[in-house]
Amino acid sequence: MFLTGGLKSLLPHVLRRIIRCNRLSISNTSGMAEGYKQANVMILHKSLADDFEKFCHANDGPLPLLYRSKPGDWKCPSLSSDSDIRTDCLQYKIYEHGACTGSLKSLKEYSEQLKDMVTFYLGCSFSFEKAVQNAGIPIRNIEQKCNISMYKTAVPCYSVSTFCCNLVVTMRPIPESKLEAAVLATSELKEAHGAPIHMGDPGLLGIQDLSKPDYGDPVHLHPGDIPVFWACGVTGVEAVINCRAPLAFTHSPGCMFITDLKNDVTVRSSREVPQVHCISQDPLHYSIVSAEAAQKIKTLETLIGIDPGDRGIIHLHCQDELLKACLSISHARSVLITTGFPTHFTYEPPEENDGPPGALAIAAMLQALEKEVAIVTDQRAMNLNKKIIEEAVQLGILKRPVALLSYQRENANSALMFLCENGNPGSPRFDHLIAIERAGMAADGNYYNARKVNIKHLVDPIDELFLAAQTIPGITTTGVGDGGNELGMGKVKDAVKKHIKNGDVIACDVEADFTIVAGVSNWGGYAIACALYILSTCEIHDRYLRKAVGFPQLSKKMVWLSALPSVTKALTRYKRSEKDDFSSLVSWPCATFHCYPYNISAKQEGDIIMTIWSTFLFCNVTMDSGYEMILYTKR
Repeated sequence: MFLTGGLKSLLPHVLRRIIRCNRLSISNTSGMAEGYKQANVMILHKSLADDFEKFCHANDGPLPLLYRSKPGDWKCPSLSSDSDIRTDCLQYKIYEHGACTGSLKSLKEYSEQLKDMVTFYLGCSFSFEKAVQNAGIPIRNIEQKCNISMYKTAVPCYSVSTFCCNLVVTMRPIPESKLEAAVLATSELKEAHGAPIHMGDPGLLGIQDLSKPDYGDPVHLHPGDIPVFWACGVTGVEAVINCRAPLAFTHSPGCMFITDLKNDVTVRSSREVPQVHCISQDPLHYSIVSAEAAQKIKTLETLIGIDPGDRGIIHLHCQDELLKACLSISHARSVLITTGFPTHFTYEPPEENDGPPGALAIAAMLQALEKEVAIVTDQRAMNLNKKIIEEAVQLGILKRPVALLSYQRENANSALMFLCENGNPGSPRFDHLIAIERAGMAADGNYYNARKVNIKHLVDPIDELFLAAQTIPGITTTGVGDGGNELGMGKVKDAVKKHIKNGDVIACDVEADFTIVAGVSNWGGYAIACALYILSTCEIHDRYLRKAVGFPQLSKKMVWLSALPSVTKALTRYKRSEKDDFSSLVSWPCATFHCYPYNISAKQEGDIIMTIWSTFLFCNVTMDSGYEMILYTKR
C-alpha cells in the first residue's frame, strides 16, 4: 500500500493508476495532485442527462460543468488522457430510487448498465487548495488529516424538471485576517466553485451544528478562525437523490476524480477585485463587493458629506459607513424606516420636509429590489404621512403603498413585541431599521431641535426600537442625519458635543450600527438608494447574495433604474412652486415649511442628484429652460 506523504506532488495520471489498482490507504483526495483540477462525478441514465445539464447551468456555483460524456463513454479525453471512470475514483456510491444502497471501489460490474448512462464531471473545491495555501492561508482539514466538512443548507437551488434540492456547502476555517486573501485566491477559479458564498454564522445558511457535518468529517476551528463556506458539488448528489432515478452512481463525497488539467490563472482587472466587509457582529456576517462598486459608493459618501451650512458636520463623518450600511441592507429581507423631525413646533404640522423625501427614495428602491418595507412614525403624524405616501404612489415614486405603522410604549416588552413575532427574539419581523432625519433622544431623555428647544411632546419613543434592536440578533440599524441630534447619531455624540453648536445639549444618545452623515439628510436617503442600485448591479455582490445558485439578477436592472431618485422626481412640483427652497419629492400641505435651517435651493439639491447620476450611473442628462431634468435612461 502507498503512504500519503508524497501524494500531493504526484502527477494526476500516476495517482489515477494507483487508485485504479486500489493501492491507497486514504479516505479522500484533499491535498493530492496540488494545482490540478479535481472533479465530482454524477452518472445518470441518458434520459435524464439533458435536464441535469440544464440544472448544472442554472446552478453553476455548486455545479460547474467540466465535461459531459456520451452514453457508455467511460473516458473523458478533454480532462485526462488515460482514464476510466469505472475505476478511477477512490470510492463510489450507488443510488436506487433515491436511496443509497451501498459503496463500491469499482463500477466494472455495472459495465452493461453504464452503456446507457452519461457521466458528468463537475468542478471541486479541492482544486483551489494550492492557491489558498500559496496565499498563506492554512487548510485546516489537511492539517488535521481529515476530509472536508460538507453541510446541507436551507438555500434552495434553481429547479429543473425532476432535479431539485438545497445547496450543499463545504466549510473551511479561515483566520479573520485572511478572509479577503481567501476570496481573492478563489474568486477567479470558477471551475472550482469560485469565491465563497457565505462568511460567518452558519445559522444564516440554516446549518445548526458545525460539529455534525452531513458529509465528510468535522473540521475544528482555531481561535480567531471564521467559518467560510463555498458551494459544493455534492449538491449534485442531493439532486440525484431527489430525482429518484432507478439507478445512479456518484463519487463518494471527498473521493474525487483527478484530472490532468491545471487550474487556470486569470488576470483580473483591478476594478473586479473583491473586497470583504463585516456587516454584522451578531450574528457574525461578512459581505463581498467589487473594488469598483465600493469606490463608487465611497465617492458618493464624500459627495453627500459637503456641509452647505458650514456647521462642522465634517467632524461627524465615519468612513465607509454608507458602504457597510448598504451592504447590510442589501442582505435584508424586510426593512423598517422611520423619519419625522418636528422642528417647526409653532406650525401645524410641525415637520420639516427634510427626511420624508429621502425615506421615500429608500422605500422605492427597496420595493424595486423586492424587499418588504414599512414606515413607522408618530401617531399624531399618521394622516400626514399617509397622504405623502398616497401622493408618492400617484406620482410614480412608489410602485405601491408602503405599510405605515406607529409605535407606543405600553410596557417594558413593547419594543420587543413590535419588532419580533410574538416577542420572540429568534423571529424578528425586520432585518434592518433605518432612521433618516428622525428626532433622536438626548442623554437627558428629551428631544431637541438645533436651537435647543425641547420638542419631546411631539415625538413618540421610536428610539426604543433602535435600543431594543441592539439586543436582538439579526437586526442591524442605520441612522442618517445632518446635525447630530437625529436618531442613530449616538455613535458620534462626542464629536457632536465638541464640534456642533449646542451639541452638549442636543446630541442624540442612541446609537445605530451604521451612521451616515450628510450635508442634508435627504441626500443620505438618495445616496442609500443609489448605493443599493450600485450593489445590485455588481456581479460579485449579486453572486454572493444569491449564494451562486440560480441566474444573475441583472435582467431586472431597468426596474431598479426606474426606482432611483432623479432630478425629475425631486423637482416634480418645482415649476409650480414659487419658493426656491421647495425640494420635496411630494407637495407638502404647509407651503410655509422651510426645508433646511440654512440657504439650500431646489437647484442645489438638483445639482447633487445630477452629480450622483452622472458620476455613478453614467446617465446622459440635459436640462430645458424650466430646469426640469430629463434622464434618457429612464424612458
